[in-house]
Amino acid sequence: MLSDKAAAGPRTRLGVLGWPVAHSRSPAIQNAALEAVGLTGWRYQLLPVAPTLLSETAAALGPAGFRGANVTIPHKPAALALAHERSPRALAIGAANTLTFAPDGTISAENTDAPALIAALPFPVAGRSALVLGAGGSARAVVWALLDAGAARVCVWNRGADRALALCAQLGATPVTSAGPADVLVNCTSVGLAGSPPAFDALPVGAVDLTGYGCVVDLVYAPGETELIRAARARSVATVDGLELLVGQGALSFTLFTGRPAPVAQMRAAARGA
Repeated sequence: MLSDKAAAGPRTRLGVLGWPVAHSRSPAIQNAALEAVGLTGWRYQLLPVAPTLLSETAAALGPAGFRGANVTIPHKPAALALAHERSPRALAIGAANTLTFAPDGTISAENTDAPALIAALPFPVAGRSALVLGAGGSARAVVWALLDAGAARVCVWNRGADRALALCAQLGATPVTSAGPADVLVNCTSVGLAGSPPAFDALPVGAVDLTGYGCVVDLVYAPGETELIRAARARSVATVDGLELLVGQGALSFTLFTGRPAPVAQMRAAARGA
C-alpha cells in the first residue's frame, strides 16, 4: 500500500489511452474511486492518442507525472509491444489494457480484462462451451480467459475469417463461420457503439437465437442497454453488460495503480450514473 506521503507526491496522474476515447466512462469511475479512498491529489483523464503516436506518447507519460494508464481500442496489442515488462497473462493473450509507469521510465503491461470477465460470469465455465464474436484485442483476452478457466470448447466468429483463424491458431480456440448454441456468448465486436448497424443485422445471431445461450455477455456499453443485452434480458437469459466488465477490469487496474483495494461499489455507482 502506498504511504500518505507517496499518495500526495507528484506522480499522481492517471488516464485512459484510446482512439476515439471521448465516450469512455473510465474517468468518472476512477475519479470516484480515488475520492472514495482519499487520494484527493490524484486525477484520471482522457488521453486521446492516434495509433501512430501511441509509442512516443506512452514513453512521455511517466516523465510527465503519470502513474498509469488504461488502454482501450485500438491500442491493446500495441500497448503490449511497447512495454519493457509484460505479465505472463498479457504475453499469453497478446494484448494489454493496463500500463504502469515507473520513475526510471520502465513501462509495465498487464491485462485485467481476462480476470474481470471470469469474475463477472454467473457460473463457472470449466467444462462448458463458449462462442466469441470478434477477433480483436478484447476478443483475445476473452478467449484466453475462457480457456484458462477450463472451458471445454471456445469458438470464434469474425466477419473477416482470416483474423479468427489467426487468433484461434495462436490461442487454441476453434474458428467458425456461423453461430451455434453455447453456454456463453460474448460480443467482442464494436456492434452496439453509437453509429454501428443494428445488432442483429451485423452479428451472426438473431434475437430468437439468444435462448440457446446460458449467458450473454456484451463488452460494449452504451446509454441504457445495448440491443443485444436488452434482447437477452427480454428472453430471461442471464447477462453481463459492458459497464460491469468496465468496472471489474478498472477495479483491478486501480489496485495496480495505487496499491489500494478498489472501492467497487462506488465505482459501479459512478459507471451507472455517468
